[in-house]
Parts: sequence; C-alpha cells; structure tokens
Amino acid sequence: MLKVIAAKVLAPMLNMSQEDIIESLEEPPKADMGDLAFPCFPLAKAWKRAPQQIAADVVKQVNEQDGGEGMRAEAAGGYVNMFFDPAVLSGALIHDMLQPTYGQPALGNGKRIVIDMSSPNIAKPFGIGHLRSTMIGNALMNLYRTAGYEVMNVNHLGDWGTQFGKLIAAYKHWGNDDLLQQKPIEESLRLYVQFHEEAERHPELEDEAREWFRKLEGGDEETVRLWTYFVDVSMKEFERVYERLGVGFDYVLGESFYNDKMDAVVKQLQEKGLLEESDGAMVVRLDEKGMPPCLILKSNGTTIYPTRDLATAIYRKEVMKADKLLYVVGAEQRLHFQQVFTVLGKMGYEWARDCEHVAFGLMTVDGKKMSTRRGKVVFLNEVLDEAKGKALAIVEEKNPTLHDKEQIAEAIGVGSIVFGDLKNSRTLSVDFSLDEALRFEGETGPYVQYTYARTVRLLEKGLETMGESGLEKYAADQAKAAANPYLAGKEAWASMKSLSQYEQIIASAIASNEPSILARYLLDVAKHFNRFYNHESILVENEAEKSAKLLLVAAVSRILQHGLHLLGMKTPKRV
Repeated sequence: MLKVIAAKVLAPMLNMSQEDIIESLEEPPKADMGDLAFPCFPLAKAWKRAPQQIAADVVKQVNEQDGGEGMRAEAAGGYVNMFFDPAVLSGALIHDMLQPTYGQPALGNGKRIVIDMSSPNIAKPFGIGHLRSTMIGNALMNLYRTAGYEVMNVNHLGDWGTQFGKLIAAYKHWGNDDLLQQKPIEESLRLYVQFHEEAERHPELEDEAREWFRKLEGGDEETVRLWTYFVDVSMKEFERVYERLGVGFDYVLGESFYNDKMDAVVKQLQEKGLLEESDGAMVVRLDEKGMPPCLILKSNGTTIYPTRDLATAIYRKEVMKADKLLYVVGAEQRLHFQQVFTVLGKMGYEWARDCEHVAFGLMTVDGKKMSTRRGKVVFLNEVLDEAKGKALAIVEEKNPTLHDKEQIAEAIGVGSIVFGDLKNSRTLSVDFSLDEALRFEGETGPYVQYTYARTVRLLEKGLETMGESGLEKYAADQAKAAANPYLAGKEAWASMKSLSQYEQIIASAIASNEPSILARYLLDVAKHFNRFYNHESILVENEAEKSAKLLLVAAVSRILQHGLHLLGMKTPKRV
C-alpha cells in the first residue's frame, strides 16, 4: 500500500509507470533512513546526470508539492529516501486493511491452474516425507485462489508401475492374509522391504516382478484383484491423514487412470517420427538438449513414468482446460520433468512452456533420509499424534481451565508441523524436529497462532464497552480524518508498515511458487505486533485512543488469520 502511494507521487516526476516504480522501490536497511527508498542509478544514463543530482531534484519536487500524500523525502547518495507521516496515513491504511477484499489481489482473472500435489504411492506408508508435496501444494492452491485464479488440485496417486509387480510377487511368496487384514499398510511395507532384501540375493525376483506388472497391464483377473485390494486399503489410510491436515482434492486420479490414454501418446510419437529403438526399448532422443533419451516403452512393451506423465499433461490441458500446469514434486525428479516437458514441445505442444516443476528439497528426520525400500519410514499419522500430545501438555500447563483442549492441541500440533515445513524455502532440504516446531517462542507456528489468539482476547475485552459497530464507525471516520495521533508511535507504525505489504507478499509468493515468503512474513507481522503490545497500553481509558489501537489489533488479527488459513493452518481463539 505504501509502495502504491509512493509510486503515485513519483510517477510524474520520473516519467515512469507506477508498476515499474513499485518494482524498483526498496526498504532501507535501517528504519531511521526512511520507510521506502528509490534508487536513481538506473536513470543516470538516460537522463545524462549523476544519480545524486537526480535524487536531489526528485526530493525537491516531492517536498514542494501540496500535501504529498503524507510523504516527505530526503536524498542519500543516489537514493530518494521517503518518510510517511503515520498521523496522516494510519486511518486510511487500516480502513483499507480491514476490507473483506484485502489480501485478494486481482492477479488471476479466472485463469485455470492445475496443481499436481501430494501423490503418495499406493501400498506404502504416508510418511513424514510426503508432507512437503502435500502442504506446499495446498498452500499454493490457496494462494492462487485468493488471487483470483481458478484452481484444480489433483492427487496423482502412484498406483501403477513395476512396484506393484514387486508387491504382488512378494505377497505370493511371503504374504499373510491375516496380517494384511489387520494392518494392511504395515504388512504391505514389510512385503516390499522383504522383496528388495531377497532380490539382492536372488536377482531373478526382479524378472518375476516385471512379469506380474505385465499381467496387470494385460488385465489378468487375479492380478487386478490384488492390485484393487492394495489401492482400497491405502486410500482409507491416506484419507485419515488428509482429514487431519485439512487437505482436500478436486480430483484423485492415479496413474492407472491414464492407462487407456497412453496408446494415443505412443502413436502420436511414432507418427511424428520421434520414437527410436534403443536396446529393445523405445525412446525419444533429446541429445540436442544435452539430456539422456526419454524412455517411452520398456523392452517388454510395458509403459513407464514418462509415458504416463505425457498422457497426464495432455489430458489436463485438453480436458481440464488448464492455462498452467504445476507439478509439486521433489527435486530428485528434476531431470524427469525436463524430459517430459521437452518431449511435449517436440510433439508440437506450445503450451509445454506453461508446465512448471515446483521442486522441493528432501525432508530428513534427525539427519537421516527415509527409505521405503529399507523400511526406514516415519509414519505421518504417528508424528501428528505425538505433536498433538506434546501440544496438549503445553496447553494444559499454560491454561489448565481451557475448554476444547483436545481440539486446540490438534490445531497447534498439526499447525506446528505444517509451519515448521513451510517457513523454509521449498528448494532447501529440511531436517524435521518436533520439539523445535512446537516451541511457543521463536520462528514457529505456535508463536504465530498464539499471537492471533492474543489479538482475539484484546478485541473481546475492548469491544465489551464500545461494541463491534462502534469500532466499525470509528474506522470509517478515521479513514476520512486528517490525522490520527494515537498510532504515530514507532512500534505502531512498524506494525502498520508490515500489514501494508500483505498483498505484495501474496503476489511475490505466487510469482515464485514459494509459500515460505508468506510464512516468514506472518512471523514478521507477529513480531511487530508483539513489540507494539509490549511497548504501548492498548485498553486505555481514553476512548478515542483505545479505538485507534483496537483498529490496529483488528487489522493484525484479520491478516494473521487469513494468512495462516492460506498456509493450511487453523487459528484457535484460545491457546
């Protein structure tokens, strides 16, 4: 909001568009250097003047104009440093922040985004490692939707491939029907692990697994029956986890959904002369891109991941009518998606440039990588249970008389895990620590949730005398007022400045598909508000002063709640 005000003032002086000025504006390293700074260095060549001279001239024009939107300027080297008057701007700023549409920048204009996210493998545990794709994808879905995009999120289940041949082979050799009925996921994992252990000593098991998958693709009745069983029991487990995470899907379409669509892809590749034989397999060569060949059909004629992903992308574009395709998948699949997108381009699909791999780093636990092949898996449901239990102990210690402690502990426990992931840049690897994530101080989800609960308590106490309608009327009056002296303090202004960046933060998070931008912003909002809370009395006797400060509390409360919901977190009103 402040950048928009500054751009409006500077545009006629710089002969630049407001959009370009907003892009160039910076935040000075120290508060006493100004609220915003415009660097004049890029103008020097075109203007044929030194940046310092340009800055001095612009400052003179800003300070001479009538009113100046509550803004004055100072020259500092080649920078125009701008200072805003909180007493002039605070009423109008907070009034805008409290509007229902604040936090919904009009960026999408109805463009359709299809997000591929979560995508656990059938008959394998929903482990802590699956959290990243699920929650990064969920946050991106919410961010795009709040910005006016039409979003479809798809759970692209790993329900096809040679791993099912391995699982069926293992079941035939070592399966126990009673154990499968009692603990289907745990028993499936045991079988999968045993297969890989045995295959190291008996490599012929790999051929047996490939033959079972060939039967599955051929529709063999017994093989399909076993596959269907593993899919059904896995989905029941996954749905329990998704419910706790508050994640839903527009479509749950496994790889198997595209089985009847892959022949058309293979035929199209043949017709375009893109398929070549290589050691009995069929590939598309990508030498000109410096990439290895993209495998389309194995030597035994069965399909593989790229074939299915080509069919998937075409379906999402032509049937779902996507304007953009996002794939929230681990960084280890980078080459795979580069190959798939390149092959789509070679097939003549210009929209291949609208496909994007939203890669993320590995999640480890205590520094160790998880592996289903070795049975090294941390079940996400167990982690959520532990987080809830620890959160409940903290809540009972802080507020033993609190009602709904179980629900609050669930919200804090799950939220701590979600925020503990999303606060990190998605491209970085994350070493998960439950104790660190659950702290109520520092850069954690509970800290932000607790700050939100504090704003709710303050508003409830403050509104006991004046009522919500009274506060709304005061907000409307202040938006038109010439000045508001009650929010001119250093900490109040710092809090308002952080709130004024919200829509720009959302736009930035979308532009880079990076939820951590929003998560770290919410930490800043919480920190600035808590400094204001600790430095100034809010519920004072003076009604005008109390009303002004409660407006700031209300703005903080609304943005924290909205932002946390975008990240996929609940906001309990009591902690």
